[in-house]
Amino acid sequence: MMLTVRQALSQSALTPIDAQVLLAHAIGKDRAWLVAHDDESLTPGESDRFFWLARRRRGGEPVAYLTGLREFWGLSLIVSPNVMIPRPETETLVERALARLPLDRASRVLDLGTGCGAIALALAREWRKAEIIATDSSEAALRVARANARRLGVYNIEFVRAEWYDDPALSADREAFDLIVSNPPYIAASDPHLGYGDLRYEPLTALTPGGNGLSALATIVAGAPPRISPGGALIVEHGYDQADAVNALFLAAGFVDVESTRDLAGIPRVIAGRR
Repeated sequence: MMLTVRQALSQSALTPIDAQVLLAHAIGKDRAWLVAHDDESLTPGESDRFFWLARRRRGGEPVAYLTGLREFWGLSLIVSPNVMIPRPETETLVERALARLPLDRASRVLDLGTGCGAIALALAREWRKAEIIATDSSEAALRVARANARRLGVYNIEFVRAEWYDDPALSADREAFDLIVSNPPYIAASDPHLGYGDLRYEPLTALTPGGNGLSALATIVAGAPPRISPGGALIVEHGYDQADAVNALFLAAGFVDVESTRDLAGIPRVIAGRR
């Protein structure tokens, strides 16, 4: 017997949002179509695809990996298990970056640890005059980021494989950047959250640098001042309990006008400082 959209959603044993996203993906429609056609019958093939995805979701696989897409800053981004899934709280970093940038002129931006390219692509779309270099140590992640740039028609980003500043193009004696941004791995290795939810399926190296979670942030902050033009800024995302430690790193590196910003959940999430 063929099921209707409403029946398939109710039988999926998923949260409503997950069920809607996966069913829309399985049948090539959007969620608005589902609402308007909830009495529409699904073909056997559509039902099979949906319940196959639903079983995988119930097993814990992230919706973003099942659909291959994630929305960030209004952009539909390709994602895969080779990259961390962009999250809404990282849009706080984009907001702070845009507030710091001179949007009326060309400027140089460095995005360290770009992953799928979410931050770099958001900045590039908002700020067409930006010259952006986006780095990642993972070639697999860079392939995803380049695919996203092509898909979105963004051409003012150069993607470079590098471990933080470890590339000749990023040496301190090269042209300085007006802005450096990063959402690096910052979860402590002992954090139990790594064993729950979507984090179980994401690349471990994109989530934690090991130890107390601060080593990548320490490297980024310490290496930033000689690579930032006078008056330029560094902006980083950090963990829910790391604001004080990261603030101290900024002050030790000589940054001024250091400010912390809370995400939509009210958690200290982003720190910015000016050279």
